[in-house]
Amino acid sequence: HVQLVESGGGSVQAGGSLRLSCAVSGYTYSDYCMAWFRQAPGKKREAVGYIDASGSTTYADSVKGRFTISRENVKNTLMFYLLMNNLEPEDTAMYYCAAETLGSCSWRPGAADFSLWSQGTQVTVSS
Repeated sequence: HVQLVESGGGSVQAGGSLRLSCAVSGYTYSDYCMAWFRQAPGKKREAVGYIDASGSTTYADSVKGRFTISRENVKNTLMFYLLMNNLEPEDTAMYYCAAETLGSCSWRPGAADFSLWSQGTQVTVSS
């Protein structure tokens, strides 16, 4: 049974930082694509960035240079992180991690391409 459990959201002032974590258990495939998505009220869910099994990362233009995705294996649990620096009010949204066996993320898959999702965590940035 695959589970993605997310943590680390919260409220911060503009210019601040937050780190989101996503613990993936029960997932044994090595050719994964893991993504961070966000969804603001009334807007479509959009990809923030991706990391694949090779460690290659891709970012949306709106967060490039401010957000960093990383991963590590902790006691047989895949951990993924989204470090968000210099946060802006426009970054306010519900954030989700997602995983799928896609081989690579280079083609920037959309939300419909992922079947495994976390429960989501709220990030609120005040000006």
